[in-house]
Amino acid sequence: MARTYDDSRFIDAFEHEYTWLNGFRRNARRFSQRTALIDPEQNLTWTYGELEAESNRFANALLDFGLGKDDLVMAALRNSPAFVLSYLAPRKIGCILLAANFNLAAGEMALVIDQNKPKAIIYSANVCQVILDVLSLCKHKPKLFILADNIEGIALPLGHASYEDFVRGKPSSEPKVSFRPHIYDEVLRLCTSGTTAMPKFVPLNDINEVLSAHDVIMQYPMSFSDVTLNMTPWFHRGGCHSGGLCPSLYCGAALVVMRRFQPANVLDWVEKYGITFLMGAPANLEMLCRVQERNPRNLSLLKGIIAMGAPLSKTGCRRFMDVLTKNIFNGYGTTETFWNSFLRPCDLPQAAGSAGGSCIDDEVRVVKIYDGRKAEPDDTVLHDNSSEGEIIIFCPEKTTYSYYNNPEMEREKFYKGWMYTGDVGTWDENFHVRVKGRKDNMIIVSGENIYPSQIEEAIMQNPKVKDCAVTAVSDRLRGQAVCAYVVPKDPSLSTDELGLFCLESPMLSKYKRPRYFAIVDSLPYTATGKKIHHALMERAESDLKLGILRK
Repeated sequence: MARTYDDSRFIDAFEHEYTWLNGFRRNARRFSQRTALIDPEQNLTWTYGELEAESNRFANALLDFGLGKDDLVMAALRNSPAFVLSYLAPRKIGCILLAANFNLAAGEMALVIDQNKPKAIIYSANVCQVILDVLSLCKHKPKLFILADNIEGIALPLGHASYEDFVRGKPSSEPKVSFRPHIYDEVLRLCTSGTTAMPKFVPLNDINEVLSAHDVIMQYPMSFSDVTLNMTPWFHRGGCHSGGLCPSLYCGAALVVMRRFQPANVLDWVEKYGITFLMGAPANLEMLCRVQERNPRNLSLLKGIIAMGAPLSKTGCRRFMDVLTKNIFNGYGTTETFWNSFLRPCDLPQAAGSAGGSCIDDEVRVVKIYDGRKAEPDDTVLHDNSSEGEIIIFCPEKTTYSYYNNPEMEREKFYKGWMYTGDVGTWDENFHVRVKGRKDNMIIVSGENIYPSQIEEAIMQNPKVKDCAVTAVSDRLRGQAVCAYVVPKDPSLSTDELGLFCLESPMLSKYKRPRYFAIVDSLPYTATGKKIHHALMERAESDLKLGILRK
């Protein structure tokens, strides 16, 4: 199409130069002596200049090993300096980082490896045994294994490289590559729970990264003077993008590393390092409150705490505002789309319980639900705060509208530029959305999405089990706890046996294991043979009080 001006220079600069990595490089030049990364557990810090140099060493080492454009590097890393370097270095040579959930059981991790076929895996010492177990389960065999973040000092497995040995002697200069980066290049791949043991894999391109960073910088707002700590794992979209690596390093802020959430440490570090923004699930905030009430710290430097993963209750929100900071935020969204509606301090506590209104560049709607087909994006329910429909999201700046190698799920979730979330909700005259539940019975434990069908499938592998249905009960710390109703094939089956079986299952991560079990005679089914999960959820709370559900 002809323009009224010569658009070629703009297109060339925008598509090839407006990348997240170039933003980081600008900070490495202009803020070379400013702190970029703080690791309190090792009492180490990195300036932007030092972080740039170390990521170049890692990138050159990967390049010399033979990795390059569109090769996959998988990271099974807790929040650590190694994760930051894995976020930076692969994209310098055109590789894609697959940020895997290090909490996965060996069988689940093997599925991830076989589906994505990474050439290299970099992992933390805390998951070493899982990685070793995976090798006997997966068909695809990565060429390179790097043990990083080895603060435990474990022995290096045979055939694996330590990070220190792998980068030793490599130059700190920018690696030489033969391609031009493009804003549509995939740079990051995230995992999100599926209805089976196989997660869905969400590809994010470079412009998604830039504009996700812009969203956070604009919403908080955030600048180079800030210090951030995300209390959730960075392999999550919220962990990485909500005040995590993506926006912090893009705007020149300092990032504090927390490998494992410990509320007392968080509060101590707010004082010690002048942390200005904290991010976490409501359960994290509740634990912070308890510690702060027992032993108050000076939290006056906090500009805000951002809650993600679940809505805030009015009671909880008031408590957080009284004990921690007046500036509480709450974001709602998905792995595929980041956050798409937002509650700011001026909205709270009055609007607590809702997901708030759409983010500036996004649009969130509630559309009608039909059997066997999607509603059109403009087929909305009434703005009466009571008519229920499916929540859909428009945000082309923060999503690729795709899954890796999963066209069936793409057809189910994406339609005419919108993502159909599967969340059921309402909206009011101000377009504020309230989430009521899930169409697909998803359970959320401490911000982790869990689908009953995967747990049911694992439990059904027990030869003493005839049938099983999984639901959830409320949990004060975790939001929800998984519970399983089991019909025995063998009358000797006990809840203790079930607990041990789940503990030993290679297909059940720790956070997915049922906390409660009930052995029952039958399960509720529809006339067409589908389990009625909502019926079990409705009775689960009373069954827990009556002792029918037990640990």
